[in-house]
Amino acid sequence: MKKLRSGYTTGACAAAAAKAAVQLLITGKPKEVVEIPFPDGRRVVFVLESAETSGMFAEVAVKKDAGDDPDVTNRALIIAKVRFLESKLADTHPEIIITGGQGVGIVTKPGLSVAVGRPAINPVPLKMIREAVLEAVDEQETRDIAGVEVCIMVPKGEELARKTLNKRLGILGGISILGTTGIVKPVSADAWTATIASSMSVAHASGVEEIILSTGRSSERCVASLLNPPEEALVMMGDYLQFALEEAKKCAFKHIHMAAMWAKLLKGAMRIPQTHVRHGVLEIDQALHFFSQNGVKPAIIERLRGSNTAREILERLLDMNNMRIVDLICKLACNYYQEIAQTPVTVHLVHGSGKHLCSHSSR
Repeated sequence: MKKLRSGYTTGACAAAAAKAAVQLLITGKPKEVVEIPFPDGRRVVFVLESAETSGMFAEVAVKKDAGDDPDVTNRALIIAKVRFLESKLADTHPEIIITGGQGVGIVTKPGLSVAVGRPAINPVPLKMIREAVLEAVDEQETRDIAGVEVCIMVPKGEELARKTLNKRLGILGGISILGTTGIVKPVSADAWTATIASSMSVAHASGVEEIILSTGRSSERCVASLLNPPEEALVMMGDYLQFALEEAKKCAFKHIHMAAMWAKLLKGAMRIPQTHVRHGVLEIDQALHFFSQNGVKPAIIERLRGSNTAREILERLLDMNNMRIVDLICKLACNYYQEIAQTPVTVHLVHGSGKHLCSHSSR
């Protein structure tokens, strides 16, 4: 099996572009590569996509390489535009001002690691940019630099942001400049879990008391149409069931609504904490054995035998008009979710067609 290739975060690319832009402004000579420090102490070389000066400004672009991770920002240009400041604060270090420009979102809701009204450049990228710029300043010996203003831009950021959950988080006008290590691991859980945690933090800060966790957009749309919640209450958890429930517990919401389709709920009833197929295909015989352990009659199990998928099990149950077993699975899943979250839970089963089938509440 091919080993998947890691890549670099938008924060790392922004730091590389910023350092190269300062070097260009100092020397007037564009370079092809730049080396910057990473949070773990390593040093990484980035290839520059473009570099140019105009009057008091220098502008450098780095093309993001996300490796083999299916990141929406892969191949996006991350640009740093810099200028030197003429005044200096009363300390021994150059003043570094970091702003966001075209394609970098603005935070409009509380609960994130960036204050409302600020560009969506997370703390670690801010630190990486600052350290990279200071390196460039320290490397020169010909002039005293009072400070540097760095503006980070992503030309297609607003378009890319439409493919993310930024709007729901209250990040408007572009993407976020992200990263905690500088490295993007292929098919990593980091982006998902970070978004889940941020979504809940925004919900909590917005005064939301009941949230809707969903495994996908169809189930979310269905349950949202039933409950008509504020946008902040919607949390897309994907397959990260246990993580999402544990995060919800930390926020002490009064109630959790779980919107999911049959296969996910069946795994929940069977107490499987991670619901993605890569963590184990749900074996039909395993599911039928579970039914038997929970009092389903042998005659019904025989009628379900031969099903190819969990969804086919549901369709056969619906054909039999046997909602008792469907309700049983919802109840068992609900019990499992409540044990993890220590919070009242209502499970909403959504059919593959998008239709609401039934609900079960622990309260």
